[in-house]
This record gives sequence, structure tokens and C-alpha cells, in this order.
Amino acid sequence: MQQNGAADGSIPPPLASPKRSQSFRPERLPLRNHRSFRLDPARVTGPFAFINPTSANFRHTSSLESHDKAPSQSSSEEVRPSDPAESIPKNEQPASVIEYKWTSRNNRKGRHALAVNPANAPADTQYLTPLPTSSLREIGRGILRMLTKFPIWDVSYDVATIFTLGSVVWVINSFFVFLPLVRPSTEFSTEILYGGGITAFVGATIFEFGSILLMFEAVNENRTGCFGWALERALSDTAHEGGAAALQLRPSASACVHHHGNRRNLVGKGASIAATSTASASSDEGPKSWAWFPSYADLRTHYFHELGFIASLAQLLGATVFWISGFTALPGIYDHMSTGLTNGIYWTPQVIGGSGFIISGTLFMIETQSKWWKPAFTTLGWHVGFWNFIGGVGFTLCPCFGYDLASWSQFQSALSTFWGSWAFLIGSVAQWYEALDKHPVEVDETIQSEKNEQGGEEAEHPGK
Repeated sequence: MQQNGAADGSIPPPLASPKRSQSFRPERLPLRNHRSFRLDPARVTGPFAFINPTSANFRHTSSLESHDKAPSQSSSEEVRPSDPAESIPKNEQPASVIEYKWTSRNNRKGRHALAVNPANAPADTQYLTPLPTSSLREIGRGILRMLTKFPIWDVSYDVATIFTLGSVVWVINSFFVFLPLVRPSTEFSTEILYGGGITAFVGATIFEFGSILLMFEAVNENRTGCFGWALERALSDTAHEGGAAALQLRPSASACVHHHGNRRNLVGKGASIAATSTASASSDEGPKSWAWFPSYADLRTHYFHELGFIASLAQLLGATVFWISGFTALPGIYDHMSTGLTNGIYWTPQVIGGSGFIISGTLFMIETQSKWWKPAFTTLGWHVGFWNFIGGVGFTLCPCFGYDLASWSQFQSALSTFWGSWAFLIGSVAQWYEALDKHPVEVDETIQSEKNEQGGEEAEHPGK
């Protein structure tokens, strides 16, 4: 009896399943309830095959009339008539194509990124979007936000500011320890023991607290993703020059279901979830409040494959071990330890903890990259990971030199803490800026409309 197979009787090989990094589990698909956007399978990427996707692009449908409102985001689209004679505002740019750029890092931090292809001619204008985040105007607005906005209910903001505070303490610590070696005349009595020891304990404790919040941020990522923008029909001069009425995109807090927007407490639901719980009850996943610990099933099937979670875990483990060194640095403990005990419970925890910081910074960098070996210099999150990596190197070299009691080695040990602390401070300030920029816009001239792509395929294959 012949088995089903190829013409020669052989059994055909099974179809290869897509790599984990190139596909989403159905219950984890971002924007699955938002029918105005469609996943572009060619733009689902991840740096490692065994890791969940870290980046994906979603295409916007061509016509506003065809949009179906998502249950939990019914307020994200409006029709707003405007004066046909008004010109494009200075704080906006015309775009021919837009895509929603989902990344795992942005999802954890409640950010909603747009990728736009600027319009070359008025007739090509389909959308009006805010200026690119990299423009000087938007950078200035971002710095101003850091000085005027204090959303303490936002866990991502808390993580960034707590690490900034901890880095400032470590910079102060490095002056207490390093300056007497450079300018002995400036040293006062017990400066290194008390000034260095107490600030080391405070800095290590702040880092530990920030690392705990970092883990809470990682396990409370938004599972469905949210668009976070309001779409409005806006007539402009382009309509008089052969262009259609453009769709204007504006940041919309009411369209966001991340927990970051909850102003009542740090551990509640997203801003829009409570108001839409009835409407979304029929969806495959109802509103979910804050989670303190993930289930074993979630750990096994998702989080152990989530690069951001692994990086956050490495940071927490490193900070926990590193805290032992902060505790043993306190006066009354450090000055009563033998050399062997100092090496064992003061220097060694710094080596282990600093290594955890290096691993964490490296993974946070790789998370933002399309390939594990290709740096993402234009991504702010990459620079956050990079400077944390440099800081981890400094905090690891400090104990490596510290084991040796020679004067040159002690000098290098203090110096490593000095530049490592500044590196952590730079990375933390960049993370602070990132946490407040919830609606980044980036220019991507490689994205095209489906119509242009189909036209290009027909030009390449005219016989089809």
C-alpha cells in the first residue's frame, strides 16, 4: 500500500516553522484588536532565533472609512474638519506613508513609536505627523519635559529617576574615594571610610530598589500593545493641489492602555482599561491589573524568551549581590575586617555584581538591534544600554584592581569607580529622557505603501 507523499513515493519533508524571533504567539500579538493596522511579516525581527520578537512594524490601512474601531481604543480616531486654506503647521510634517513601530522595549515603557516616510510633493501627502524626535525642536521639548513633568505614577519614570539618583550618589562616592589620591591636600579625616563607606551603602541600596522596579516593569508589559495616537481627518492646502485630505496624527492619552498612564497609583490598570472593560469583555484577553509575580507557565513560555526580562533579571541579581559590598563598606564593618575577609565579602561581591551589570547592559543593547552584531546607534534605548555596560565595566574593574594593595592598583580601583559612576549617570539621564518621550517619531524612507510595492513588483515581472 503506497503512502501519501511525493510522486516517487518518498515522504516530503515537513514545512519549516518560522523562527520564534519572527512570529508572535496569538495571545501576544500586538495591536490584534486594532483593525486599522496590519502586521508586516517581513518586518518582524529579533536578534536571536530562540528569543521573542523585539521589533515589528504595522501598516496603516489606506482609507479612514474602512477603519473599524478597536473595543479598547474606540476614541483613537476622530474626524476633525479644518479650514481648507490653512497651511501645514510648523510643528508637523507631511508624510506619504506611516507605520506603527512596535518594539519590546517601547512596549515595557509605554511608548508608541511611529515610522514615517516624508512626502516629496504636496500631492503625495497622506498624513500629517509631529516632527521627528531627532529634530532640535523636539529634543528641546524633551529636555523641557524633564524639568517640568514628574509622573511619579509611571514605573518607567520611577526606574529612570531612581537610577539617576543612585548614579549621582555613586559620583559623590567616587569623589570621596578618588580625590584624596589625586589631591592629598584636600583629604579630611575619615573621608574615605565615612564619606566613601556611607555613600557606597546608600548608592547600592538605591540601585537595588531601582532594579526591583525594573523587574516589575518587565513583568507588566502590555500584552496587546496599544496605538496611543489619535487619527483625525484634516484638510490642508494639499487638497487644492491634487492631494487627498490628510490624516493628522496626534498623541492621545485616552487611546493608551498601558499602566503607565494610571495617575491614581503605581500598581493599577492603564488609563483607558477601566472605562473600556465592558466593551473588551468579549475579547480573548480582558483587562489585567498589575502583576507582582509572573506565573510559572508565563515564565516558561514567554519571559525566559524575552530579552528585556532576562536583562532586567541580570540587573536585579547583580544589584542584589553588589549590595553586599555596599553593606560591608559601612564604617564599623569595613575597618574591622581582615584582608581575607575583605577580599571575600567586599571585593568579590563587586566582581559578581559588576558582571551582572555588564550582562544587563549588553542585553539591553542587543534588544534594540535587528541583529545581535549590528549596533543601533540611532536608537535611544541602545545608548542607555551602552552606557550602563560601560558603567558595569568600571564597577567590575574596581574590585579587580582592589585585590592588590599596591598604590598604583588602589589608584586604578578608585579611578574605575569614578568613570564607571559617570557612565551610569549618563545612561540613567538618557533613560529619564526616554521615559518621558511616550510618542517618538522616526524617519524611515524604506517603508512604502502597498500600492507602490505592488507597482514595483509589476515593473519587475511585467509578464505576470
